[in-house]
Amino acid sequence: MSRMPFLKRLARDEKGSPIAEFAVVAPTMFLLIMASMDLAYRSYTTSLLEGEIQKAARDSGMEGSQDRLDAIEAKAKKQVQLIVKNATFTPLRRSYTTYLNAKPERFTDTNGNGVRDGGECFDDVNANGQWDSDPGNVGQGGANDIAAYTMTMSFPRLFPLYGMLGWPKDETITVKTYLRNQPYGAQNLPVVKQVCT
Repeated sequence: MSRMPFLKRLARDEKGSPIAEFAVVAPTMFLLIMASMDLAYRSYTTSLLEGEIQKAARDSGMEGSQDRLDAIEAKAKKQVQLIVKNATFTPLRRSYTTYLNAKPERFTDTNGNGVRDGGECFDDVNANGQWDSDPGNVGQGGANDIAAYTMTMSFPRLFPLYGMLGWPKDETITVKTYLRNQPYGAQNLPVVKQVCT
């Protein structure tokens, strides 16, 4: 039996071909796996944040909760941080007298440009004398008011692949809920006036 030179045997050897194929496929496969895990993590944290903010909003609408709003919010944040350790939160609470008032104040668009210009009449639903794109008052509001509770959460991504995919370094999620406060007293309803300034 003649011995083949080493290089000829190596050229004919097909045992190592899967390694070369794996080297071509592996980077794309790992990128897809990490991207999928990152998107699944975002979906899970969004669901978690929505649930905690819904509960916090319900607890905040109860009679006597005005003094406990910070504690209610801290509890919701703590529950989310069990999963999302280094998250930062930006809360916003606004209140409206009705669900219909949670939109820009209605105005008469005399020139038809779709923008409220000076001199065009508007319905002042929050009685502050000026047109507002968001006529809500800051805070939880009072009895029977509609409370809009918004929470924005930012946190670092799971994997450092955001640069390769053109994603930002931090993930940002915003959730919002509208709930009516308990009718534990008389609602303070401002008189809606038409203002033309």
